[in-house]
Amino acid sequence: MNSKASPLGESERLNWIDAARGLAILGIFMVNVPAFNAPYFLYGGAAQAWDSSLSHTVQAIIDIFFQASFYTLFSFMFGFGMQMMKDRLDEKNLDYRPIIFKRLVVLIGFGLVHSFLIWHGDILLSYGILGLTLFAFFHLSTTGLLVVAYSMLAFLVLPMTLALYSIRGRLQGIVEQESINEAIANYGTGSLTEIWQQNASDWLYANHVANLPFLALSLLPMFLFGLYVCRKRWLHEPAAHLGSIKKVWAMTGVLFLIFKAGPHLYGNPEWVGIMQDSVGGTASAIFYVLSVTLLFRTKSGARFLHPLTWIGRMSLSNYILQSLVCFVLFYSVGFGLYGQVPPIMSVMIVVVVYTLQIFASRAWLKRYRYGPLEWLWRTLTYGKRQPLKRKQTAAS
Repeated sequence: MNSKASPLGESERLNWIDAARGLAILGIFMVNVPAFNAPYFLYGGAAQAWDSSLSHTVQAIIDIFFQASFYTLFSFMFGFGMQMMKDRLDEKNLDYRPIIFKRLVVLIGFGLVHSFLIWHGDILLSYGILGLTLFAFFHLSTTGLLVVAYSMLAFLVLPMTLALYSIRGRLQGIVEQESINEAIANYGTGSLTEIWQQNASDWLYANHVANLPFLALSLLPMFLFGLYVCRKRWLHEPAAHLGSIKKVWAMTGVLFLIFKAGPHLYGNPEWVGIMQDSVGGTASAIFYVLSVTLLFRTKSGARFLHPLTWIGRMSLSNYILQSLVCFVLFYSVGFGLYGQVPPIMSVMIVVVVYTLQIFASRAWLKRYRYGPLEWLWRTLTYGKRQPLKRKQTAAS
């Protein structure tokens, strides 16, 4: 038995897991680009700024199929990966705690750089910090993970939805025009220093201490669902658990439609937002990952989804690269398109950039074992320089 800690070997990878990560990167990008190129996601006013019927339709599609679905999917995969790493270290009779701790500390480092030098909408810092709480959950029973996860969701959704319903008349159309004007000025025409100052201001606004419990109660349940599914080995051995997978797939699909699409049938009132994102987002995330798993069981589905595996194997590098592209496109130090890109153009940017990333990731992985940031992450986690270049060109 190999008693040294090491990253997952290429022959041990599960392609549908990599494809699910690749899909998550696409979905996150679809939501991030509109939030990166204009201040309306944070401060309101999107419906007024993009007032055409086409823009409203595009925004509705993104809200139903992407918003709160893919950071939750990525959260699920994060928990799944942490449990998988713990299991591999346990099999080698190694103490998982220092290695996973170092992995999370490095992730926090990536998150700090991304949050304050590139984009305030970073998810890595939140994952790294909240990931530290998993040490309190690793020893829970499998059933206990579900009980805690459902309890957290209920604690977030029920009282908040009732509270928002009680003040529903005061929620509609809140627009912080002064903040919008400041963001447009600093990102659109400001210096690099002013961009970073605005970015820090937006990060502090989005991560206000009052928002942190909501963030934790949104992400932690998905971490725990990921731990649960990893322990049950549904995604390791889908053929052996096909009945359970199909049952949960159908159930989450129904919840997805009810809670994500349903509110749009009666105007998508703001008071349903917490329920829509937490219940609908959780259901849609699990529906998506199980859909990918089921599709990979067919030849045509596996062939169609295979390009997503290249993105998924380099998910950290591709996520950061997307932010760098947006930084150059939208901020004044680059092309200065901030506040000028309507929703349909945002979608086109996502399609073009993501397609290029697919080809670039494939070309990179033919020559290298990991993405550049994945390699750095592994090297810092294991305290030893990991091999990067392949001895021979890999098959596609």
